[in-house]
Amino acid sequence: MTHVVTAFDEPAESIDALTEEFDPDGAREVIEYLHRRGWTDGLPAVAATEERVALFISESGRDPDDIVGRHPQLEREVTVRDVAINAVMAGCLPEYLPLVLASWDALSSERAALGGGWQSTSGPGPLLIVNGSIRERLGIASSSGALGPGHRANMSVPRAIGLTVRNGFGIRPSELEQATLGVPGRWNLCLGENEEESPWEPLSVELGHARGDDVVSATLIRGVELVDNRSFSSAEDVLGDLVDTVQRSGALIGPHSPTGLLLNPEHARLFASAGMSKQDVREWITSRAGKTERQLAAVGKGLNGRGDREFEPDHFHRTIAGSSVAQFPIIVAGSSNAAMSLVFRVLGAWSGLGFPVR
Repeated sequence: MTHVVTAFDEPAESIDALTEEFDPDGAREVIEYLHRRGWTDGLPAVAATEERVALFISESGRDPDDIVGRHPQLEREVTVRDVAINAVMAGCLPEYLPLVLASWDALSSERAALGGGWQSTSGPGPLLIVNGSIRERLGIASSSGALGPGHRANMSVPRAIGLTVRNGFGIRPSELEQATLGVPGRWNLCLGENEEESPWEPLSVELGHARGDDVVSATLIRGVELVDNRSFSSAEDVLGDLVDTVQRSGALIGPHSPTGLLLNPEHARLFASAGMSKQDVREWITSRAGKTERQLAAVGKGLNGRGDREFEPDHFHRTIAGSSVAQFPIIVAGSSNAAMSLVFRVLGAWSGLGFPVR
């Protein structure tokens, strides 16, 4: 007899009690059963059977009782087995589990994730960036539509994170989770870096790993904004457009707005052909993106009166605090069929670390 796995202090029930054989009506009953138990995120989920979970764990080679993630404030932990259950439910394949576990390693180093970020009013989502040959082995898209729907690994791996947060930590909307609106695609933000079309070294190499190593980096983000610039005449045109987007006041909740770029290959090649390294791009943008105290005050975000510092009206506040890779990550991704890039907003500060997929 096959049972739905219950890792959430719920009594087990038999799938066979719901349906004697696999058929469309029976499959629908299983899906509705998972919804009724509150274990899904609003989308249909896969029943995590004992056999399926065991297969996932064996693929990882990890002890099922190894602790993978912690929530210090709630004093809750999730194990390899917990993550495997939710990876099954999310629609992952067994071979995805090592990447899901490495993503938890990365998120466990993020101050925001450990400090209540999962419950934040910003409703942030984890952005997972994958480097190395694992992209090809798992079918992780890095080119056309890499951040959109249509790629199983890109969609199901971050969803497994979201279901574990829900079921393992017990963080659910209107309960422990307090998102005001939430980030669209909150649990679907995963892509590979388009290393093949990038003129620069991959993010993982910048973070100290060897080129070709299978590495995942993660941070919590508060949203993205498209920069559609395909009519440029120079690198400065596009850089100016990026600055205009980076310095928007909407994301500001303090003196700085930690930011990153998902840079289209065409834009990246434009900058490289102008003799700019990735670091040159960082420094160009961070030195120019910002607003004066007067401009911030005009939209209700002046910094005078906050703390013990006073600023002249023409004082220039930089949007991004610095130009290190951790303060301003740049990832080349997407296809070259149109020159569009994305600015993303980091919640808090990124650790600037990459983690090997074991």
